[in-house]
Order: sequence, then C-alpha cells, then structure tokens
Amino acid sequence: MDASLFLADLEAKPESLRRLAATMESTQPWRELPPTVARVLLLGMGSSRYAAQVAARRLRSAGIDAVAEYASVATSYPADPSTLVVAISASGTSPETIDAVAAYPRYVALTNAPDSPLAEGAAVVVPMNAGAEAGGVACRTFQHTLVMLLDLVEALTRLPRTAPTLARRAAASTADLLERRPEWLPRTLDLLDGDDGLYALAPVERLSSALQAALMIREGPLRPADGCETGDWSHVDVYLTKTLDYRALLFHGSRYDQQAMRWLRQRGATTVAVGGQPDGASFGVRYRDDDDDNVRLITEPLVAELVAATWWGAGRGDGRPCSEVRST
Repeated sequence: MDASLFLADLEAKPESLRRLAATMESTQPWRELPPTVARVLLLGMGSSRYAAQVAARRLRSAGIDAVAEYASVATSYPADPSTLVVAISASGTSPETIDAVAAYPRYVALTNAPDSPLAEGAAVVVPMNAGAEAGGVACRTFQHTLVMLLDLVEALTRLPRTAPTLARRAAASTADLLERRPEWLPRTLDLLDGDDGLYALAPVERLSSALQAALMIREGPLRPADGCETGDWSHVDVYLTKTLDYRALLFHGSRYDQQAMRWLRQRGATTVAVGGQPDGASFGVRYRDDDDDNVRLITEPLVAELVAATWWGAGRGDGRPCSEVRST
C-alpha cells in the first residue's frame, strides 16, 4: 500500500467514472440474468458489503426479497435456481467470498479482476471496469461497485435505466471536489484532526458512505474511526461525546441530522458536514449536485478518502507499515 499512489487513484476517479458510463451505454452488464428471480443474495466483505447493503435495501423497497450478507456467514439462503447470487470482490480473491460461493452452483461475480478465482467459477462475470488501483486500497472499485449495483437494481425492478447518466454526473461532482480542494480540504483536515479518532454518520440509505469513510481512515493513516447510521447514532454512539475529543464527519441528509446535532452541540463536539451545513456544524463541504441523493451516494466518500490520503502521506498514522493488502 502506498499513500501517493492512493492519492493518484483518487484523482483518477472522474475519468474512470466517465469510462464506466461509456461502457455501460454500449452494453448491458446484467443482460444474462435469469428470467425469474425470486430473491437476491449479495455476498461480500468490507466495502463490497457496504455497497451491497445499499442495493439490497433498494430492492426490498421495491418489493424484492434481497439481503446483503457477510460472505463469512456459516449459512444463508439455500441454493435455489430462483435465487440470484451475486458475489462481490474487487480483487476476486477474498477468501470468505470464494468460500461462500461453494454453496451455490451458479452465481454472478461482480469483480474488477475477470481472470480471478472468483470469476473462474462464476456462471456470469460482470466487470467493475475500475482499472488497477495502484495504491492498494479499494476506492475506485467501491465507487464502481455502487454504480453497477444500482444498475442491477434498475434491471431487476424494470425501472428506467439511469445508472450510466448517474456515473457521468458523479464524475462531474467528483471532479468538482478534487478541483476545489484548496477551498475545503485544509479546513476539514484541521477540524477533524483529534487524538480520539474520527466518527462518521450517514443516513441509512447512504450508510455505505459512513462505513467507507471510517474504513479509509483506519486503512491508510491507521487511525481509529467508526461509522454509524445517523438516527441510530443517538442510541449507540452518542455516549462517547461525553469523554472524547469527538470529531464527527456528518454526511448530510438524514431526517435525524438535527437530533444528532443537538447532542454534538451540547457536548462540544467538532462536526464537519458534507453536502450541507446543519445548525451547529463547524464547517460544511459542498460540491456540484450535492442535493441529489444518488450523486451524494457515489461522490461523498471522496471527502474522507482525501482526508485519509493526506494524513497517510504526511505520516500521521501510528508509524506501523502496512505490508499486507486486503482488497475486497
């Protein structure tokens, strides 16, 4: 893993998304889905599962039985021809995901490595088309996984196809954040730089953003970080604001933002909000089209990723080398 290469991977996001959009416009990645799908099982670990949770929730809201499962689970749905199993792994080598698909004679592999062990055993392979991540961190693949799974949701629900257009809009929003870094990144870095870690909050529909944000802070600069759903935060994480130098990264847009902000204000916490600036937030990071929840979902993790890249590159972790790459 390499901090400078990780930053380069982040800076390549807009062009990568534009290429993905062009590829999606010229083909239908999910064209080989079975004609009848009674339920959907999405398998993955780490950021793959974070993205899968978003898709499963959207499928359920459309009336489709769907679950995002830890690939490490001992048992899940039994094998059945009417169950669509989608195994997600950027590297195609996650041992838990490879072990999980052994229970399913036919599965779809969503991967960035079409020649990987996961892909070799799949009935259908859907490429992420994110290119090589030289920094060793799943960042572009996470973004592409979200887009591809939203495309799957539209295919299964027979909704109008918008995922390629969304990829282009997210590319423009991502480029906007990158280009305007001098306006927002120094202040964000200063406000979030504390001795007790970073705590990310996001609405349930975009919980992947908070989980990915915390993972990036842990994986690169090796700092403590946690991600939580905004409404649930007041029930499970609020207690730490009593004792810690609490630094919150709030992904704006939950019905319960103000409930969380009341506690954060009362306890003297420092809060950086992304995509808005609720009352009491110390600073707000805005970007192009940040009033659209789909654009937010694909774009907003970049804020935490750039914080992680900067801290990592400056040696602001605990000094231990990261010699092992665990790409999901």
